[in-house]
Amino acid sequence: MFGVLEGTGVSVLDPRFHRIVPGSARIERLWTGSRWAEGPAWFPAHNTLVWSDIPNDRMLRFDALSGQTAVFRQPARHSNGNTVDREGRLVTCEHGGRQVTRTEHDGRITVLASHYEGRRLNSPNDVVVKSDGSIWFTDPDYGILSDYEGDRAQGEIGRCNVYRIDGQSGALTVVADDFVKPNGLAFSPDESILYIADTGASHDPENGPRHIRACAVEGATLGKSTVFATCTAGLFDGFRLDTEGRIWTSAADGVHIYHPDGTLIGRIAIPEIVANVCWGGPKLNRLFICGTTSLYAVMTHANGATRPGS
Repeated sequence: MFGVLEGTGVSVLDPRFHRIVPGSARIERLWTGSRWAEGPAWFPAHNTLVWSDIPNDRMLRFDALSGQTAVFRQPARHSNGNTVDREGRLVTCEHGGRQVTRTEHDGRITVLASHYEGRRLNSPNDVVVKSDGSIWFTDPDYGILSDYEGDRAQGEIGRCNVYRIDGQSGALTVVADDFVKPNGLAFSPDESILYIADTGASHDPENGPRHIRACAVEGATLGKSTVFATCTAGLFDGFRLDTEGRIWTSAADGVHIYHPDGTLIGRIAIPEIVANVCWGGPKLNRLFICGTTSLYAVMTHANGATRPGS
C-alpha cells in the first residue's frame, strides 16, 4: 500500500521505492544553526561531512563518529557547492571569490578557475568530478545579485554557463550556454549523462524553468538534452545519484527520488526547504540532507555512486 510509512516521513509513490528505503527508516536531525545550508561533501577517510553555510560565510564539519559539529573554515568566501576529487581533496565553488578552488592536503588553497576569456565568473554554484579528473561546474549569478550569499556586483560574462575544467591542462571551456540559471549537477553512474538543474523560476516564477535536464556526454562536451523531470514543490537544487541511477534531489518539501525512467517514485519529507544532499557512511547508504537551517540524515537500502563527485 502506498502512502506515508508510519512515523518516518517517507512517502511511497511507486512500488519500486519500497525496496530502497527500510520500513524502520527515521529522519534524524543531526545539527541546526545555519542560515542556508548547502554543498555537503563526504570524506570517508575521516568519517566526516563538510558543508557550507553560505550567508554566515563559513563551512562546517560533522564528525559521524562523535556526532559533533564544528566550524571547518571561516571566513569561507561564501562557499556553496563542494565535492571531493579523485585524490580526496576538497573542491569548492565560492560565491565571494567568484571562483572554483581546491584545498590541498596540506591546507593550501589552489584556484582552479576564476575567469573565462578574461572576464570574471559570476558565482560558481555546484561542482562534480568526472572519472578522467575533469571538473564540471555551474555558474549562475545568485552570488552577485545581493550581499546575502556573496558580494553584489555586475556580471561580466553576460550569461550563466556550465563549464568544464580539463583534468590535465586546467583549460576552462563552456559546455552549455542555454540554461537560465544552471544549478545542481551530477553524472549518471556510467557518465553517459550529465544531469543539470535549471532554477530560472527563482526569478521568473511564471515562465522560468524548474526542471532537471539530462544532457548526453560526448567526451569533453555535451550533446542533445531533454527535460528529465519538472519539480512539483518549489525548485530542484542539488542532487546525487545512487548506484542504480536513481536521482535523489532536493525540493521545497524534502527529497524527491526519481527512477532513471523519470518516474517520481518517492519522497522524504523534511520540515525545511532542502538545498542539497550527499551520500555518506562506510557503505554510502546514509543520505545526508542540507535543510535551510539544519543537517539531517536517513539510512537507506540504496548506495551512493562511489565515483568522486557523483
